[in-house]
Amino acid sequence: MGRTGAMKKLRAIATALFLSATCIATGKVGAQNSSIGRQADPSPAVIKMRQQWLNGDINSFTFRDNDRMFPVRAVRHSGAVWALPHAAGFTMPAGYQDFAEKTYTNAFLVIRDGKILFEDYRNRSHAGTKFIAFSMSKSIVSMLTGIALQKGLIASIDDPVTKYVPELKGGGYDGVSIRHILEMRSGVDYEERYDFGANPSPAAVNHEVAIVENKRRFADSAKTIGKKWEPGSRFNYATIDTAVLGWMLERATKQPLAQFMQANIWAPLGAEADGYWLADGPSGVGRELAGMGFNATLRDFGRLGMMMLNGGKRGSTQIVPTAWLKQATTMMPTGSPIAPGYGLQFWQLDNEPGAYAALGLAGQFIYVHPATRTVIVKLSYFPQPEPPELMPEILRYFKTITSQH
Repeated sequence: MGRTGAMKKLRAIATALFLSATCIATGKVGAQNSSIGRQADPSPAVIKMRQQWLNGDINSFTFRDNDRMFPVRAVRHSGAVWALPHAAGFTMPAGYQDFAEKTYTNAFLVIRDGKILFEDYRNRSHAGTKFIAFSMSKSIVSMLTGIALQKGLIASIDDPVTKYVPELKGGGYDGVSIRHILEMRSGVDYEERYDFGANPSPAAVNHEVAIVENKRRFADSAKTIGKKWEPGSRFNYATIDTAVLGWMLERATKQPLAQFMQANIWAPLGAEADGYWLADGPSGVGRELAGMGFNATLRDFGRLGMMMLNGGKRGSTQIVPTAWLKQATTMMPTGSPIAPGYGLQFWQLDNEPGAYAALGLAGQFIYVHPATRTVIVKLSYFPQPEPPELMPEILRYFKTITSQH
């Protein structure tokens, strides 16, 4: 048996064991919970499962159907579904199967001019499977911020965040504007480094306490974070920033993030299935994990990409203000050659004119290429730490797709 076959066998065994443990812990498979009502505290068995979430041997499974092991808040679909007909006559560039395997692909979708050119589900996933977006969620929160601004629920993104979340006064977020947070230039002393083990990093501790054990809200740690740089002076990617952004939206809109998204994006988008947000913290008081917790089907991620490509519209229905999307995808330099630009929670990954992406941990992509009216969604299960050769290889293949007519 070759290396690939051996790894597949190991992954299959580990996944089977994980699924068995899930069934024992929950009593059923695929049950969707809600953190709005009270839930029992996570049992030791559930905590052990959650600690394996990022395990590279089983993450092709653990990155989907997360309502099996986490509390969630549903984002219901309603109304007419946005049709995505399949186009005829398109052939994927040579080497797709090798590319998909080498880059740890769970699902892959190509849409051009509103039609599906290619759709692929792998590792026993299917059209109804709901995948974790990880930090693609940040781009959704950006769009919700633009909607709240248009509705007058936020006066200005130059408002201090403490206007809406006064609990943050006196700490690192005092004097930080909503704009600074959107740009990942808050200046707070936070490093996006998840080192678990005997001496865990602060980010890893927050992950463990808020997400795995549900002992506190993820954003609560923002109250004790100090200031490291002048706000606006330096790009520092930090999920805690988007957690604070979600907290601000909850206060500004006077409703849970899931509810605001359901009414203002998911329903008018014409999603074909419910989405959901993972929830953090103790039962009954947790909030949506704004920085990394949204889950949806492959096609519904594609619909989000199509709406973005169309200037925030589905047909004649304006969902996200066009001016907001233009502003959010206007990039500032990050100083990184891998992802050279960052807007308002959106990434520039390459030098393709006007192209931008929602990007998530372990290879989650909604890649928008306006020049060819193309949206590419790739849902992946990269090992950790991520091999540095994956991003260039993926972007090369994306370019091959967008170059093919």
